[in-house]
Amino acid sequence: MTTRTSNPLFLLPLSLLLLTPCITACGGSEPAKPLAEKAEKLEIEKPKAAGTVTFTVDAASSKLGFTMDAPFEKIRGKIPASATTGTLYVDLDDVSKSKALIHVDIHELELFQQVKRDDGEFGEEVKQDTQNDHARQWLEISPDVPEDIRKKNELIEFSVTAIKDSSAPSVAKLEGDERTVTFTTTGEFLLHQRKASKDAKIEATFHYQDGKPVSVDVKTVEPLSIVLDEYDVRPREGFGVLAAKTLDALAPKVAKAAEVTVEFTAKLDDKAAMPESKAEGAKPAGPGAGLDAAEAGDAKAADAKKK
Repeated sequence: MTTRTSNPLFLLPLSLLLLTPCITACGGSEPAKPLAEKAEKLEIEKPKAAGTVTFTVDAASSKLGFTMDAPFEKIRGKIPASATTGTLYVDLDDVSKSKALIHVDIHELELFQQVKRDDGEFGEEVKQDTQNDHARQWLEISPDVPEDIRKKNELIEFSVTAIKDSSAPSVAKLEGDERTVTFTTTGEFLLHQRKASKDAKIEATFHYQDGKPVSVDVKTVEPLSIVLDEYDVRPREGFGVLAAKTLDALAPKVAKAAEVTVEFTAKLDDKAAMPESKAEGAKPAGPGAGLDAAEAGDAKAADAKKK
């Protein structure tokens, strides 16, 4: 997008999540492909396996953003680290059974633009206020949107409901204080109150101390491609008012998809961690112990006292 005319879009992240194109006179009547299913939030079911541990995203560590590269301009989207939260339920004995849900608040989304010069090179990256205003119109998070709708549109979520192609089936059986596993996740990506199934290639490095997990670093190996039309993120001139042109009509000047990248650290949730068993004669907790096992240990301890 150039300073001549502009309009953008936003990211997700996750995770995670995150997207927005750009131009001034844009948008259209019908999207180029069927719209994703309507939804306000995502849900997952926590695994019940004894080897499951809970990690909570450390917001300060998150790096969530997206790029939209077109022949004549490049757009980069940034979201503050504090905007990302979430929970990971990791089965250390069987990685494939792990689940996760990442949330991103995009109300502080910022877009930065590079425009191709006459010499064929891209110029300096700058923030255009008008372009950022247009991005909020496309995403329907601008000030003119009713607050209840705006709040819903400011939420991006990514869930992990299945894992495949893991480089190691069990983290617990690996050795060392740093244990790295790569895999492909399947889940749903929620944007603009719409959700669709998405896969993501992930690298997770688990950090151990004294033989027990304490944190995990997570990052996307490849960007997650989010097609804007699918989520009804398209040119608008105000709340409920589509612009004259469709996103297809703006190509190839404006990219039609956002390439999302996510990186964060999640720390072991102390409240969900396996405590030392109080039951007499009970086996010590192993590195794969989780919340359910902890509750079972406390129940056994109480029974032992009664006896």
